[in-house]
Amino acid sequence: MRSGAFDGTMLSAVVRGVKWRGENLRKFLANLRIRIFVSGYLSLNYLRKESVVKAFIFDIDGTLVDSNDLHASAWERAFAANGKAVSSHNIRPHLGKGADQLLPEFLTAEEIKKIGKAITEKREEIFKRDYQVQVRPFPKVRELFKKIHDAGARIALASSSKKEEVEENKTIAQIGDLVEKSSSADQAKQSKPAPDIFFAAMELLGQPAHDTVLVVGDTPYDAIAALKAGLPIIGVLCGGFSEKDLREHGCRAVYRDPADILENLEGIMAG
Repeated sequence: MRSGAFDGTMLSAVVRGVKWRGENLRKFLANLRIRIFVSGYLSLNYLRKESVVKAFIFDIDGTLVDSNDLHASAWERAFAANGKAVSSHNIRPHLGKGADQLLPEFLTAEEIKKIGKAITEKREEIFKRDYQVQVRPFPKVRELFKKIHDAGARIALASSSKKEEVEENKTIAQIGDLVEKSSSADQAKQSKPAPDIFFAAMELLGQPAHDTVLVVGDTPYDAIAALKAGLPIIGVLCGGFSEKDLREHGCRAVYRDPADILENLEGIMAG
């Protein structure tokens, strides 16, 4: 076959000319783009259906960066500094919640009034001073965000952490130039599992249709919050929660980590 390029007229002629071969073949050719490169190679590319997912909302800690154990340790030390013995082992299952949701798991209402703010501020101080420098992104985070961006989808972040930590983690993961919007605890009355942070992210994105948005998180609290906000969610195991736990709380699919999502991105975006 001579080198060149099939234009729309030529393809239509081919389609008309093969009607006698059957309706199935005609439909096949009607959905096929044929390009013949000057090098003589033939490339067949199926015309893909437009992606269903137009925007992603990512949690950060435990989803994009490996920080959950560090946060548990910082909380343990903050409790101890205020006279409360709470082990990181007991704190770990509650990570994903903000301070407003985590403190009531270990303190009475009266204790929260007396020392809740001091514990929260101490945790922030300890984490920033001793642990932030240890935080690392999970493999392929930037590559995943780049592929999403190149596919024309939008990216927002939604974290129970404060804005300062969100910005620091964007730098650590090297994704600042690929993230369009970020919501944090500063923009929510209640942290996860309340849906406020996802409502804030949706507002920042201009309220796209809910069925065109996909949340990605690592905790059951991400899943609960997403469902309360009317958003579908997929989970990742790299934050330390089990697949069973994530699915039972609403994740429609569970992946190993961002690298696994990257490998399966086309199917995920197709819905």
